[in-house]
Amino acid sequence: MTSYTIAFIGLGTMGFPMAGHLANAGHHVTVYNRTTEKAEKWVETYAGSYATTPAAAAEGADFIFTCVGNDDDLRQVYCGEDGILASAKPGAILIDNTTASAEVAKEIAEQATDCQLSFLDAPVSGGEAGAVNGCLTVMVGGDSKVFEQAKPVIDCFAKATTLMGGVGYGQVTKMANQLCIAGILQGLSEAITLAKSAGLDIEQMTEVLKHGAAGSWQLENRAQTMAEDKFDFGFAIDWMRKDLGICFEAAEKLGVELPLAKQVDQKYAELQQRGFNRADTSVLIKQFDK
Repeated sequence: MTSYTIAFIGLGTMGFPMAGHLANAGHHVTVYNRTTEKAEKWVETYAGSYATTPAAAAEGADFIFTCVGNDDDLRQVYCGEDGILASAKPGAILIDNTTASAEVAKEIAEQATDCQLSFLDAPVSGGEAGAVNGCLTVMVGGDSKVFEQAKPVIDCFAKATTLMGGVGYGQVTKMANQLCIAGILQGLSEAITLAKSAGLDIEQMTEVLKHGAAGSWQLENRAQTMAEDKFDFGFAIDWMRKDLGICFEAAEKLGVELPLAKQVDQKYAELQQRGFNRADTSVLIKQFDK
């Protein structure tokens, strides 16, 4: 593969290993993180360098990745005084892996076009393990020609990279993904609670169910740990509630009802009040604690 100059903005749970896969693939990677210590740690772990502003990281880069917290963070790293748009070279491709709103994707894409840049919204699914192992699912919105240019680079940390439509459609697909996860975890929480109460062997149950219509990633990877009260697997309910909030805003604009997701969100809110903010999403089963 051709070696590119790449900037990666945001070294959180997902971004840190994602940027690492790009470096390991032979690209020249410069990273930026609000906490400089995290950027220094990345440089100690992988081959690359770090910059002290998004603008400095983006300067001269062929591809510029972002993986930050929310819409406001995106506006800051792209459009702020020391933001990406202030220094990115014409022709560069901007790829946003943040889970954010479709509206902010369209907003940034428009400003990128004014700067002779291309933009893809490309949220990811697969959790911390998927990022570490380089097997994320990436759902992309943007121009098809730009997507074809970017896909080989994105594939450095992905097992599946798919163009879903124009700008914003990657984010809408991620909303659908999060809604599915919420529903599956609610069903799995109820199933495990009933099974444990009846004395069923959860490991054996999982082995049986995964081959039938109830099979899912959550069943295979979280049923046993949920039964064992283990909830330290990266994607905190604080972040899930942020994502569900994006879903609710989009649904309201579209006139769509999301009753199950709202029920799950309420349960997560109650779990936050009990101190489970940083527990992963499978902690939903704790709603049934007696």
